Amino acid sequence: MEEDTVERKFFATFDKLDVVLEQQNLLLSIDFNCEPSAEEDRSEHAASKSLSLILDEYQEQSYLLDPFLERLIPPIVDKLRTHAACHTSNPTQHTSLKRLRHIPDLLHNYIKCRGYKTIIRFFPHEVADLPIALDYMLLKDGPAQTGYMWSLRYIFLLWLSLICMIPFGLSQFDEGDVSTGTTIEKLARHYLGYAGLERDGAALLLSRLYIRQDTGLRFPNFLHEGSRHFEGSGDVITTICEVMNAGSAEEVQVNVFSIYSVARAVEANATLMSNTVVRKFCTKLISRLALRLLPAAKTQDHCRARTLVEPHEHALPHAENSQIDVPDEVETVLTALFSGLQDRDTVVRWSAAKGIARIAERLPEDFADQVFGTVLELFAVHGPAAVSLSDLPAVAEGTWHGACLACAEIARRGLVTKDRLQEFVDWLAKALYFDIRKGAHSIGSNVRDAAAYALWSLARGQSVENLAVYADTLSRSLVTVALFDREIHIRRAASAAFQEYVGRTSLFPHGIDVLRKTDFYAVGVRRNSFLVAVPQVAEHSEYRPFLIQHLLDVTLRHWDSSMRQLGAQSLRAICDLDLAASGSGAMEKAARLLECTDISDVHGGLLAISELASSYGNSSYGAQFKEQREKAFCYLRKLPITTLLVPRNEIVTAVACYLIANSISEEDIQREPLLSSSHWNEIVDIGLRHRSSAVQEAATSALTALSNPDRDVVFTLIPQFRTSNPTLQQSLARLLGELDYGVYLHNLPQAIECLLASVNPSSPERFTNVEARRNCYKSMQRLFSTVSDQLVDRLSSSTVSLLFEALLMGMEDYTVDERGDVVLFSKANTLQNFEEYLPSSQYHAAIGAILKQGVERLDNVRQVAGECFHRLLLCPLPLVPNHEAWRIKGDTFMKELFVGEGEDIGWNEGSWLFPKAVQLLGVELYRQSILSGLVLSVGSRTDSTQRPVSSSLVDYARSLTASPVRTEIYDICSLAEDLIHNMKSNLNSNAVIIPNLQTFNVLLEGDAFEMLSGNARGIESLQTILKIASKNASRLKNVQRIHASMRMYLLPLTWLFIDLTFDLSVVNLLCFSATYSSAVLVLPEFLTHRFPKIRTDTVEYLYMVLQSKDLARSEFDEAEEILLETEWNSPDGPVVEEAAHRLVGALSL
Repeated sequence: MEEDTVERKFFATFDKLDVVLEQQNLLLSIDFNCEPSAEEDRSEHAASKSLSLILDEYQEQSYLLDPFLERLIPPIVDKLRTHAACHTSNPTQHTSLKRLRHIPDLLHNYIKCRGYKTIIRFFPHEVADLPIALDYMLLKDGPAQTGYMWSLRYIFLLWLSLICMIPFGLSQFDEGDVSTGTTIEKLARHYLGYAGLERDGAALLLSRLYIRQDTGLRFPNFLHEGSRHFEGSGDVITTICEVMNAGSAEEVQVNVFSIYSVARAVEANATLMSNTVVRKFCTKLISRLALRLLPAAKTQDHCRARTLVEPHEHALPHAENSQIDVPDEVETVLTALFSGLQDRDTVVRWSAAKGIARIAERLPEDFADQVFGTVLELFAVHGPAAVSLSDLPAVAEGTWHGACLACAEIARRGLVTKDRLQEFVDWLAKALYFDIRKGAHSIGSNVRDAAAYALWSLARGQSVENLAVYADTLSRSLVTVALFDREIHIRRAASAAFQEYVGRTSLFPHGIDVLRKTDFYAVGVRRNSFLVAVPQVAEHSEYRPFLIQHLLDVTLRHWDSSMRQLGAQSLRAICDLDLAASGSGAMEKAARLLECTDISDVHGGLLAISELASSYGNSSYGAQFKEQREKAFCYLRKLPITTLLVPRNEIVTAVACYLIANSISEEDIQREPLLSSSHWNEIVDIGLRHRSSAVQEAATSALTALSNPDRDVVFTLIPQFRTSNPTLQQSLARLLGELDYGVYLHNLPQAIECLLASVNPSSPERFTNVEARRNCYKSMQRLFSTVSDQLVDRLSSSTVSLLFEALLMGMEDYTVDERGDVVLFSKANTLQNFEEYLPSSQYHAAIGAILKQGVERLDNVRQVAGECFHRLLLCPLPLVPNHEAWRIKGDTFMKELFVGEGEDIGWNEGSWLFPKAVQLLGVELYRQSILSGLVLSVGSRTDSTQRPVSSSLVDYARSLTASPVRTEIYDICSLAEDLIHNMKSNLNSNAVIIPNLQTFNVLLEGDAFEMLSGNARGIESLQTILKIASKNASRLKNVQRIHASMRMYLLPLTWLFIDLTFDLSVVNLLCFSATYSSAVLVLPEFLTHRFPKIRTDTVEYLYMVLQSKDLARSEFDEAEEILLETEWNSPDGPVVEEAAHRLVGALSL
């Protein structure tokens, strides 16, 4: 499936503010001192979950929250602050942690969405807050000490880090000999070893503490301990990185050697360096260390400078740094960062790329140029510039990605000199197509994405004059990637880079027009990009040859078959703009791919030739292109037959058949007739015999293209196909539906006769293959559709009746082979014929069949049936005498159920359908069909179907009366009798018996049959069902049927218990006693069954029945003791038999 079939939702504003405020106010109104009730806990948890889901939706557009953060964050923080102040003043006061955790969790969700740097600005930052926050975190047995309150600890550590930035003396809060600074440091160091977010908060707190003037002297000691005692942990690196980022240059320079020793200690620890996060922070640390050793670069906006002054008037940022001496440590750091560009993890490469660019910005111009040259050399590490991208090893992905990121960061800062532009553009143009095959997929999408970012950065950091020379190369490369890349984010990245050049340089040919055709949304859907945007861009001659060349060289040879198919269609769309000029050359180049050894190349070449041949055939100047069509057909000879016989080459066989259909001419057929030993005949024969339905369909289309009124060769194949293998039968069945019987009228009776014989159960010519019968039903549908406009003239009423009976028979075809219930396709397709032509004698049978499928277990079949029934329900009556005979019984009631105002057709949704569908049992004409469908749904293993149909059927049954006032009203006894009638229809079929037994069990366990005890018909029905369930119980092999029967035996216990507990009428007691006794006597057949699982399941279910009724009867004590103390799965048969008979004696009342 394409990656872009579902487009992510984009928001224009934070439109859920009211919902967020409502849910948030609910959480803020709770009292932390009281434990919530069960209902309150559920509502508060639901509110917290709802807020989390809403904020997750805005994760990628979190900036939309900014205008409302001042209303959202302060109330939450104030709530926490008030709680902390109260709890520190009265630590013994009870606090409900269930309620408390919702508040820090909510704050964490805001931080996760928008980032802590933004959210922390709304925290209170007064000096008086320090003792509150600090004491709260230090409280013994306080909420912060609870293990799962990690979000609370994280929030308070962030709050303390903010307070530490206030310029005041920490010593004013000292108590005795205890220093506040020491207390904060110990607290932060304690949480620095945690694995969760507390570590991030502690690192930030320590960094804020160490950059203060009154506590800065603690930093050297921290570094000293870090180099000696923290070799086994990377937590100290995080803290030092924060200090390097926010501390003063003097503080860093004083401790430079200590910092570097910590970095070396970490790098020397192989175990530690295997952690991606540690390597990332280590890269950040050494790059920030180098930055502090160099003078700051002059800040300037290169883009603005280029706009306001002439190019020669603004200087490079290196002018002031040209005379500086670069410390040796910087060169060491650069060497490490170049190695980081080749790291296996993206985050490390990204950090190294930013570090290199920032350092280069502070270096002298010559030195910076050397740095950039070293970055460019990384592209050639795994091969010279002349090597093809496909020849690069997989390990080259990381190197190229890191080099692209570094190039992007350097270019964004305007550090690419004019002399380096040619090399830069050449390498990045290659990187845009970096795609290396690896197994069943490819790698390199991150390289292409980074290359687009690098070119986007180049547009922002270079003058128009420098870029003018490369405008054509850049425009063609970017527009090609924006249109043809497989990944949506890369197409959009290339489109953004193209837009940047158009807006800043105006150098690209037809830039505005092309940008309009390849904007963010135009390239967002792959199919739209290939088939709509491409021909629009190809209208400009400057781009057309390069688009065609890319399709031939890259897309048609892509590893993804769907890309090759779209590429061929796109090539056709471009060539259609000028078929005479572009088609011939494109087809010749595509034909060269047929000589390749890679099957993907062969497939792409065939697709392109097939599409161009079809274009030639459909052209209004068809005669002019006759020679080109013949040439396309001749190219097929380049395809060896052995290629088609290789396993898993079905896509090549299919497209070869389509090429025959699109390119073969009468002259070709006359030279090489059908069924001859010609090359193309062999291809079609292989296609017809192939197991893949897609290949069969392609071969069928080829045969359809060969047929005409003067050539009956297609029907000469019918006798051959009848005696052939199942795959040929499938192809025949498909072929008979593809023909245009408006043209081949004289062959219509022969086709119908073949189709009817192929699905008739009593015919010796019936297809045994289920897919072949499915295709016959599909062909009947297509046949009806083809002749429906002239149905009376083309088909007799008897023929239509035979077809209609066959379609109805197909509705009952439940054949299942080793691949599952594949005949659902035949059901879904036969349904759509009933509204075309329905004889009145079979009309209501068809309605019943549709309704049965509409309530069955398969969701997609139900949906097709529902849509068909919906159309039939709204169809006007035919304009014939006695037209009321065609009226659907109960149509008014059905319209109220299914055709209400604004009612969607949701037949595939069980919770929507079944509460309505069970009410259709009140329509007597369709009752048996509907009940049969409902029973099959009850027996479904799909929870989304089984649960709603069971509950709906139980509710409906409990609403029925025991003795109806009028005979036409459905009653509970009739329901039981109808279910028995269903079972008796085929007692030997597990597919029939098991769902009916399960339905009885569902109704009995739901107390829907309680009223049967007061009715002789009801008691008779219960006795009948027990007889059916007990028939040959000891010889049953189907475990599912044994289970259902076992439950039926044990249910009389439930009936008797209910009778003894709630209803002591003499008649009921006698009737249930009789049923009970007969069931108990058969119980040993299950307790001593040869399957141990049946024995244990029987005991477990029986014990649950005894316990669930909560009866104070001593008679059952002995039975329960036998159930619990006997080893029922024991292989010792006599012991189990003896226990079973003792249990029967204990249960006999």
